[in-house]
Amino acid sequence: MRILVVEDDPLLADGISQLLRASAHIVDCVGSAEQAASAMTGEEFNLLVLDVGLPGMDGFEFLRRLRSANNKVLVLVLTARDALNERVRGLNIGADDYLTKPFAREELLARVAALARRVRDQATAERVHGTLVIDENAHRAWLNGEALDLPLREWAILQFLLDNVERVVSKERIVSAVCRWDQEMSENAVEVYISRLRAKLEAGGVRIRTVRGLGYMLEEWRHE
Repeated sequence: MRILVVEDDPLLADGISQLLRASAHIVDCVGSAEQAASAMTGEEFNLLVLDVGLPGMDGFEFLRRLRSANNKVLVLVLTARDALNERVRGLNIGADDYLTKPFAREELLARVAALARRVRDQATAERVHGTLVIDENAHRAWLNGEALDLPLREWAILQFLLDNVERVVSKERIVSAVCRWDQEMSENAVEVYISRLRAKLEAGGVRIRTVRGLGYMLEEWRHE
């Protein structure tokens, strides 16, 4: 999943982020609700790990505004407050789960894993695009029935293109979709990955078109 950690304690935020990254999630981190709102205007996240005791706007108010705007992103609330009414309030506002500080790292991972299963259950594991078939759960792909070797970055870019068939996506959007904020991938690297994908997919008639000055587009499948 792509996860945004909203936590103002730098040590705790770093610990949570490292723990989640070690479990193969893409994780970004901000220290306030206002920064989270800004991050969410340009990015799509599957899960927020949201501290309640934030400076400025608190986590409950931020969550209330998200749900009022019909934002359905999964939210795991973190709080030092152990009172039952606080837990109930968070769930009533729209939290998907609740974890009280201090917590064991194993419990955090278990709760995130449960929410990740919910994301996977909402999506179709197998996706078909003409002669291309990918199984997102098994992390496998086939073209004309033959297995494809797709390293992680090529796999992530292909998934993003499949999410945006017949829509032009810029190099910047591709980088944003497949990289964390603390990772770097140049636009030249995007060109290299796209070139490699084309070489692997063209035999099956799956075409990635370059739209000069704008980016790339995975064309709708057309049987020839």
